[in-house]
Amino acid sequence: MCEENKPLMTGNVRNLFTDNTEHTLEEQLAQLAEITQYFATSLNIEETLQNAIEQFLLYMGAEAASIFLLENDDRDLVCRECAGPVNILGLRLRSNEGIVGKTVMTKTCQMVRDVTKDPDFARSVDKNTGFITKSILCTPLLIQGRCIGALELINKKSGKGLFDDQDKHLSMALASAAALAIHNARMADALVEQERMRKELELAREIQLSLLPVPSDTRFPVTGMNVPALEVSGDFYDFFRLDDGTIYFNLADVSGKGMNSALLMAKASSLLHHLAKSINDPGELLTRVNDELCETVSHGMFITIVSGFIDLSKGFITLSNAGHQPPLYHHRNGRFEEIPAQAPPLCILPSMQFPVTIIPMKGGSLYLFTDGVTESLDENNQPLDISGLVKLIQSNPRVTAAKRLENIIAEIRKPNINQRDDITLMVIDCRLK
Repeated sequence: MCEENKPLMTGNVRNLFTDNTEHTLEEQLAQLAEITQYFATSLNIEETLQNAIEQFLLYMGAEAASIFLLENDDRDLVCRECAGPVNILGLRLRSNEGIVGKTVMTKTCQMVRDVTKDPDFARSVDKNTGFITKSILCTPLLIQGRCIGALELINKKSGKGLFDDQDKHLSMALASAAALAIHNARMADALVEQERMRKELELAREIQLSLLPVPSDTRFPVTGMNVPALEVSGDFYDFFRLDDGTIYFNLADVSGKGMNSALLMAKASSLLHHLAKSINDPGELLTRVNDELCETVSHGMFITIVSGFIDLSKGFITLSNAGHQPPLYHHRNGRFEEIPAQAPPLCILPSMQFPVTIIPMKGGSLYLFTDGVTESLDENNQPLDISGLVKLIQSNPRVTAAKRLENIIAEIRKPNINQRDDITLMVIDCRLK
């Protein structure tokens, strides 16, 4: 059973609609304004609905009242609050079902003085509860012409249980005020949810940043930068020196954007960081990580990645490229060379083998990047492409690697250009000391 309603206002307001005394327009408007204030006493949606249903039952003199709201992309009507002898809270109807559905579909008030003669009356509720419905007054809840639900009143306590035109006009006035209060409460809930999500995304970004490496000194040969398109990034990179002096590095791009990509990024980054300490072959490392990820990854997600090791003492880089953008090697003589991928991305097929490429260092620089770099658009809405990236590298010849990346990303992210994707760049400075 629904909770018994309790009066919220003074008796003279109720008398405005129940006695037979003539009232001036000013008195009626003042009393309606007072009623409306009670609809908006809370920005909590549940409290707003409870306040509304109590006042509907009180001022309309009905045996039962319920508020149905549209849900599921306006396909369903769900009873969100009720009062009276029968609890129908949670009752779900199709949006075009019954008198409530007709009210919502037509956006007009429906007054049925004898439900036995109305073909739209849904008799299932009476049949299941034993309640006897005589008459129904159903009013749409409208916000700027958009219907968000309906108020349903059942069986007037006086007048042989039948509603009249005065009840119809009053219900429309009250429903209008209630609709606005419900809309405001929903907006308040949405703002609270947005703030909660904002804080969670800020925390997620802080965690992501903590996973990104920082060079131990200016002489460290690897530098990277990441600029997310949204609050969190699906790109990641890593580098660190192993006990034997070699340096592990990777740069990757998780398909999609948002939190799902960020979670997969965190898992893959952690696996690579851990396993790279004991597996010094980049192909074997990607095979192990790929098998682990294939056991749990869903929704068609995948990861493109370049992963490898730098042996400074022997002067070469070994790497494996799993479906990623070809790294760009800038030879000492100024020539640029792309190193193409030789295997599909991670998370596509288990038990994959990833070929290894060996690159003699010879005093050049190796650039790794995600497609957010080459697919970024210029002022003419044209993609940067490899040729554009080459020009940006060539335009910064006499600055440090870190400053070079800053300048390139600043050029890509000009204020009048909208960033469409995460931007991640890494440079391995292979110049021999």
